[in-house]
Amino acid sequence: MNQNDTRAADADRAATAARLAAALGEGRIDLAEFDRRTAVAAAATTVGELASLAADLPVPVEQARAERRRRERAEWLAEWRYWLGGAVIMNAVWAVHSVRDGEPQRYWPVVPLGIWAAILVAVAIWPSEKK
Repeated sequence: MNQNDTRAADADRAATAARLAAALGEGRIDLAEFDRRTAVAAAATTVGELASLAADLPVPVEQARAERRRRERAEWLAEWRYWLGGAVIMNAVWAVHSVRDGEPQRYWPVVPLGIWAAILVAVAIWPSEKK
């Protein structure tokens, strides 16, 4: 079954109407076009019918910003997972050397982990200038 042949839910119709309202607010369509498209959206039975109503419209600016912020946050959290993996490896190396020598060694992982963490915190405080 094709994705466009899937039955449309009320939430799908509401999302399309919201996207059309955003296009109206941005001046991309006029009120008559908005009324015509929302009437078709209200009667739509498949996802494909709804998709065709907004196919010529760009993603609303605010929605694009929200998506970019979500993606940047996910990337930042992924960097912290890499940091945690590095911490596990460095601590394992430090622990093996300490056990081998029979006494705790100077805790050297604090330097690279501290610098790495400071960079990640700085990225959170001063995000990139991309718009």
